[in-house]
Amino acid sequence: MDASARLAAYIKAHPDAIGKVVDFNADTDRLYPFDFTAANTELNLDVVTDSEQFSRWINAKLTASNSRYGIGGYMEHRTIYARSPLFDTEDEPRRLHLGIDIWGDAGTPVYSPLNGTIHSFQDNDNFGDYGPTIILQHDLGGLILYSLYGHLSRKSLAGLSIGQSISKNQKIATLGHINENGHWPPHLHFQLMFDMEGKTGDYPGVGRYTEKEKYLNNIPDPNLILGFLAE
Repeated sequence: MDASARLAAYIKAHPDAIGKVVDFNADTDRLYPFDFTAANTELNLDVVTDSEQFSRWINAKLTASNSRYGIGGYMEHRTIYARSPLFDTEDEPRRLHLGIDIWGDAGTPVYSPLNGTIHSFQDNDNFGDYGPTIILQHDLGGLILYSLYGHLSRKSLAGLSIGQSISKNQKIATLGHINENGHWPPHLHFQLMFDMEGKTGDYPGVGRYTEKEKYLNNIPDPNLILGFLAE
């Protein structure tokens, strides 16, 4: 059984072990499914490069659809990363989104969905990067899982220490404003990994499309934890 199958089996066998990442009521809260592939012709480079204009576009979609959050992105081949040279490598630009984004208001609380400890944290302060980032480590019956939370507020990093215990449903952060979260419209990048590959405070949230199979082996679908999206 591969690691993703083990994770799914653990969640099925221990549903009470899984908590929330953000406040969400499936009976009353709507989610807007964003599409950031080339199929979305409403967005162009001028809009996504201007963080304030991009944020207004996001907010207009959420307001018009009466949605609490925008959602989506796992293994999505996105065009929006042309906004930053951070994603342009010589051999192949990085355009494959590896986590799920939850778009909402700055200040939105973020919680740990599992018991665990703080693996690492840092402010990845580059245009288009994560900004403040927290990575947790979880032991699920012997299966080690890491969860990453990117685009946080800077105050989210205050008082943290490596190895600090974190409980399920404990508030660990808030969503950051544009000027502190890597210059993005406020949202959470939520990602799971089985192997940190020696990295601390950071793990790629965007990869090369040609390496999709490699990433699929290490990065399970975050919806296994979120439970937002219909199977």
